[in-house]
Amino acid sequence: MSTFNQPLGGNEMPRFGGPATMMRLPTQESAAGLDAAFIGVPLDIATSNRPGTRLGPRQIRDESRMLRPYNMATRAAPFDSLQVADIGDVPINTFHLPKTVDIITAFYDEVLQHDCAPLTLGGDHVITLPILRAIARKHGPVGLIHIDAHADVNDHMFGEPIAHGTPFRRAQEEGLLAHGKVVQIGLRGTGYAAEDFDWCRKQGFRVVTAEECWYRSLEPLMVEVREQMGDIPVYISFDIDGLDPSVAPGTGTVEMGGLTASQGLEILRGSAGLNIIGGDLVEVSPPYDTSGNTALMGATLLYEMLCVLPGVKRRD
Repeated sequence: MSTFNQPLGGNEMPRFGGPATMMRLPTQESAAGLDAAFIGVPLDIATSNRPGTRLGPRQIRDESRMLRPYNMATRAAPFDSLQVADIGDVPINTFHLPKTVDIITAFYDEVLQHDCAPLTLGGDHVITLPILRAIARKHGPVGLIHIDAHADVNDHMFGEPIAHGTPFRRAQEEGLLAHGKVVQIGLRGTGYAAEDFDWCRKQGFRVVTAEECWYRSLEPLMVEVREQMGDIPVYISFDIDGLDPSVAPGTGTVEMGGLTASQGLEILRGSAGLNIIGGDLVEVSPPYDTSGNTALMGATLLYEMLCVLPGVKRRD
């Protein structure tokens, strides 16, 4: 019998039953003894358009019941290799964004004390900034693979420096990102200013627009990304609106012409071999996800992140 936690199987309990955890995994109160932990951050008070991402973690967990433990495409067997559990949600202050940002950082500081890789269910994209603050304290400046329709490098939103459209400008200003080790994939749509994407390029970020991805496999791109990152610690931040709204409509700021579902998989599977130290999947908004497909996409992408963590074995 395996000493590693296992998701509750669909032949032991119908998939519409069992615990409402990520992949119906066991729960525990802290990250002690874990190699990886699923964590929810039920937050939407930093959104600028449609709300609802506070409900994202719960819906992603619900739809994750459809996932099975073995990755048939990559042969990854994460639950035969790593100790994984769902450690619940960060207890945010839903009335005070600056306090919530500090609460998130403190929560992840504690998780990282256990050498545990956090995989986060968002929540709006502001959550990546406080997570990166904790990550950088543990690992130093990190490489970043950022999948998104938007660069999220606004200097402010409605005069506020912290919002879901500002996290990567703040992260760059605070020295949380390693120089020359940031890749943004899927950016598209309209902007507030002509120089919106140019700011990223001036920082040394590699910007891969959605148009550059149309009708192409992204496997060659990920070969280049692996070469670019080398062995530096790498964090993955995946905004679900990086995918086209035809496959992921349940989000707050949709943009047409996005990545396909298979391209999203290519990016994450192409990250195998990198020193991945954590990741997040953000901006799932259940009120706009009537079929549950967006949340299922999010759950699947989080599972794929788990499958590329260092130490995950592949079945022969």
